[in-house]
Amino acid sequence: MRFVLVVLALGMLLSVAARAQDVPNQKVDEIFSVYDKPGSPGCSLGMIRDGEFVYRKAYGLASLELAVPLSSQSVFYMASVSKQFTAASVVLAAEQGYLSLDDDVRKYIPELPDYGHVITLRHMINHTSGLRDFIELLILSGHDRVDFNSPEEIFKIVVRQKGLNNIPGEEWIYSNTNYFLLGMVLKRATKKSLREFAAENIFKPLGVSHTLFYDDNTLVVPGRVPAYDSSPHDSFRVDWSTTFALVGSGGLMTSVDDLLLWDRNFYTNRLGKGTLIQQLQTPGVLNNGNKIGYSMGLFLRNYRGLSIVEHSGGTFGYSTEILRFPEQKFTVICLCNIIAVPANLARKVADVYLADQLQPGASALNPPRNENLPEPAEFAGKYLDHRTHMMYTFTASNGDLMADGEVQRRNNANQFYDPDEIGVITFESLKGAMQAKFEIKGETYFSGSRIQELHLGEPVLASYTGQFRSTELDAIYGLSLEKGNLPLRNRDNPPQKLAPIAKDEFDAGDLGRLVFERDSGGRVVGLRAFTEWARGIAFKKQD
Repeated sequence: MRFVLVVLALGMLLSVAARAQDVPNQKVDEIFSVYDKPGSPGCSLGMIRDGEFVYRKAYGLASLELAVPLSSQSVFYMASVSKQFTAASVVLAAEQGYLSLDDDVRKYIPELPDYGHVITLRHMINHTSGLRDFIELLILSGHDRVDFNSPEEIFKIVVRQKGLNNIPGEEWIYSNTNYFLLGMVLKRATKKSLREFAAENIFKPLGVSHTLFYDDNTLVVPGRVPAYDSSPHDSFRVDWSTTFALVGSGGLMTSVDDLLLWDRNFYTNRLGKGTLIQQLQTPGVLNNGNKIGYSMGLFLRNYRGLSIVEHSGGTFGYSTEILRFPEQKFTVICLCNIIAVPANLARKVADVYLADQLQPGASALNPPRNENLPEPAEFAGKYLDHRTHMMYTFTASNGDLMADGEVQRRNNANQFYDPDEIGVITFESLKGAMQAKFEIKGETYFSGSRIQELHLGEPVLASYTGQFRSTELDAIYGLSLEKGNLPLRNRDNPPQKLAPIAKDEFDAGDLGRLVFERDSGGRVVGLRAFTEWARGIAFKKQD
């Protein structure tokens, strides 16, 4: 009888323990419930602790056409998450003596212009090279990225650039061009394509079986899933490209199961001569000695008091994220075949599993309303950096300061942390004008003044009309005066309305900011286009 009672008691304890373990899993299921329904694409999810899955589950369909569910073996296009694998390949090639990270890139790619400054592979791998981002160059030229689907076409637009975003090593500016060219450097140095080198030096040694760099659009990739966009009335449309064969900046295809083996390697490295993991996670350094929050294909950040290493990606409807808490040996992998914000989803998962170690979230840390603190509405508005021509917009909602739909966590009267804890935003009134400064690790990324709505009469607007040609983009911008507006036409795209924001400067939406140039007589003779990742592209007015 005693034996029976012991068995029953043990069974009850195990049942209670199992139910306790199910609680966080159920909370995670709630986070992804929007995708866990018939006829919806979704996400494949894996949580890793101490090198093993503690929970993995897929929500939604891999193929709406075939009604095939997603799984942990589903293969996704990883977009910019690929960069850490490109960086790892370059580091391993350096270990083998094929190249040095401090080599001048023109040693391998002499077709690049001489910009008057040496651009090293280390500059490129840390995004401090100053090379303009090729995706933003394509947008500025009036093309969709799928119009340029071969490395040769992208390379042509890259080598046409006559200027840089910044002096190499002076600033951190994200640019896909860096990693696209690193893939070319690797091939020229090792005589092996990035796909071949990574397979031999990373994927095969780790034993991953469904991972590759997709550099041939005729390849059959077992388990690959298409991606989807949302359409009206709760429907979806396919949004994937089998013709896009660029690697380096993106191009990796892999699964949740394979990424388990990649994650393990960050704790027990099996690749190369032993320096790989340390190099991948060592912060880049600017010319002034300041360390930045980016290493080699990885962001080095903090989240709610804990150190994280992460990178996200997104294109063609794919949305991906690998979020690692190295000190806790905990990782969240979130791969979606629908446009989502996987970095936010991964953080919500971490909130569940690391609840006892994380500091309170942004909204909880905002101090109680205080009559002595300025209302967030005092800081709301559009801010323009007159050096970089970047714009930031802040709004006030329910007593919080918002940017891009996210609450900015208040630090003191006029200072806020951004939600990703990348840096600090400080507001200050100088000579009656509100200023905003965004400082991230190592540098002042943005420093601008609040701008007021500006209206220009038709005579002034007429001075900006004409045809403007850029040899760097092989594009012509046509500006005309129509009913008090100044629309811009480029190729067959819909006209883009320009909004004046400062003297001789206009906001052009997805085309960034346009800054007009005048001759000594005050006549408009050209303009320069500025986006966040591609600055100062020159256009000359055609006679």
